[in-house]
Amino acid sequence: MHILGVGEILWDLIGDNEYLGGAVLNFCVQSARLGHRVTLVSAVGDDARGCRALERARAFGLSTQFIRTVPDRETGIVTVTVDGAGQPSYVIHRPAAYDFATFDGQLPAPDWIAFGTLHSMHPQARQLLRDVIARYPGARRFYDVNLRRDSYTTELVHDLLQRAQVVKLNDSEMEVIAGAAVTTEKFCHDYAPRFGWQAVCVTRGSEGCALLAGPEYVESPGYRVEVADTVGAGDAFAAALVHGLQAGWPLREVGDFANRLGALVASRPGGTPEWRLEELPARPVC
Repeated sequence: MHILGVGEILWDLIGDNEYLGGAVLNFCVQSARLGHRVTLVSAVGDDARGCRALERARAFGLSTQFIRTVPDRETGIVTVTVDGAGQPSYVIHRPAAYDFATFDGQLPAPDWIAFGTLHSMHPQARQLLRDVIARYPGARRFYDVNLRRDSYTTELVHDLLQRAQVVKLNDSEMEVIAGAAVTTEKFCHDYAPRFGWQAVCVTRGSEGCALLAGPEYVESPGYRVEVADTVGAGDAFAAALVHGLQAGWPLREVGDFANRLGALVASRPGGTPEWRLEELPARPVC
């Protein structure tokens, strides 16, 4: 499978440490680890962090052919504060180089196009995504809603929801979109046909996830782990979700695999910690 990710590449500054990140970058890294060919469309600055970002991306197994180096712009950074429960809060510093990414389209058609919300807040980045989708109309479109404070608008989110075929969001984001009164199952059954989604997944942290594909709706319980931080856990979950859907696994197996990988990443610091499949939390014995 070939995945084309369109989004931000940046450094997460957590305490005294810097981790290469960005939601779409994290998703792409985890997809590459699952054995897929991955190309990221983004941009870095002509600075030390930009050079290190390109080196690190290549080490992760990503193609950097379409990661542009932008003169006179700084490589993106996010200041991350993690509370006692491992939950992060973010200060996103913009404008950043990734806001000025470009794409010439000299690439074989991908199987999937993956995108999020934050990147499309910038008008040039939003148009870039539209152009990529128009260039590859046969690719399946995956949208991880992934809302960050001051980095989305209702109009933008609804526009991206309409462009997607598979959507992943958490229970808090579901409430932003549909209101607090809606149940998860009703949201899935109502919004999938409204927007024409092939599948929708609502994550619930340690409680697992709910997943709808066609008429089938399942709920998969989560896995309890000692949380280091949750940075990148949702992105790993998203990569596992797309992996399972592409493979045609039973829906309950897709949700379980995504829960396990998300939990494993949450148990380790940073958005793209090293892991092996044999380290996934064990399924409960019936």
